[in-house]
Amino acid sequence: MNILVLHGPNLNLAGKISAKAGDNITLGKINTSLKRTAKELESDIKILQTHKVFNAINFIQRNRNWADGLLFSPMAWSLYEYSILECLMVSDLLTIQILFDKKYQIVNNGAESIFSSYCKKTLSGNPKSVYLDGIKELNKII
Repeated sequence: MNILVLHGPNLNLAGKISAKAGDNITLGKINTSLKRTAKELESDIKILQTHKVFNAINFIQRNRNWADGLLFSPMAWSLYEYSILECLMVSDLLTIQILFDKKYQIVNNGAESIFSSYCKKTLSGNPKSVYLDGIKELNKII
């Protein structure tokens, strides 16, 4: 199984976000856990964090034929970034949306996400565990 992980804007500051919630969760720790879990599932993984929409779209388009599924944390993009939604729809990539529990959210509660109707599933939880739930869910579906 080949998995893409797309972290949206400001997730490079996951440590700062989690510190406000009383935790010490960094993007590096999340990515290390994802890589370890992918290896255990005998899967390959490509990960990108970006603030730039064109980089996100390029990542999806360039890897659409390689990937079996995508874990996507849209963050603020969940409110307005229709160009990424259109890219996902055209690419026809199995996508699981990753949202954070309320205590880790900055902008959105997830119910408003423009991606919810497209994504195969939306998972919400603690950043440390919700990504791992997502990769395991992709493994079950694929």
